[in-house]
Amino acid sequence: MKFVTYLRVSTERQGQSGLGLEAQRAAVAAHVLGRGEVVAEFVEVESGKRSDRPELARALAEAKRAGAVLLIAKLDRLARNVAFIANLLESGVEVTAADMPEANRFLLHVMAAVAEHEAQAISDRTKAALAAAKARGVKLGWSIPERASEQRQAARKGAAVNRARALAHAENVLPVIEQIRAGGASLRQIAAEMNARGIKTARGGKWHAATVNNVIHLLQSTTCQAAVNPDRPG
Repeated sequence: MKFVTYLRVSTERQGQSGLGLEAQRAAVAAHVLGRGEVVAEFVEVESGKRSDRPELARALAEAKRAGAVLLIAKLDRLARNVAFIANLLESGVEVTAADMPEANRFLLHVMAAVAEHEAQAISDRTKAALAAAKARGVKLGWSIPERASEQRQAARKGAAVNRARALAHAENVLPVIEQIRAGGASLRQIAAEMNARGIKTARGGKWHAATVNNVIHLLQSTTCQAAVNPDRPG
């Protein structure tokens, strides 16, 4: 039997460190042992609340092409959304979870519905607790006036960190972009080639024409700023 494995972590930090991925790999490896072989692995770095997952789409396409089973470590790694699970099961690809190998299509629907209900219940309880605290006059989070300055500093620091990461990634991938562009490729063609080479964006996603353009302009703007303010730290 052939298996295509789909692993997902919720944050970029987990994806870079392997946190959570190794445990999932161990779970699917134990499931596959004696049953068949893994023919492909797809890793997604994305929130479980979103359903537009390109790596999952690729995993489904590969499973269908290879006549393989889509294998995940845990059912909740797909989504806490019964409609999403329903659409997934209607794709025509057999899906199974390493933590529940005996689960059939009906049980997967039921488990997804229970997971969705629990997620909603947690959200409702959190909102109710915050509303009750607010009604008692408790100041919540950044609404405290004394923390306005702290909020602004945190926002500036976060923006600076994000820009530094984006810039470092852009500097790493620009030589590849320039190499492809040298052949007369358009932005859309460059994006397609970057995806074909398995190169990820700064956020671990797929390339698009706009993404390529953003990288080029980010470096151009940084170069211009450095020329205007040569003594200013980057």
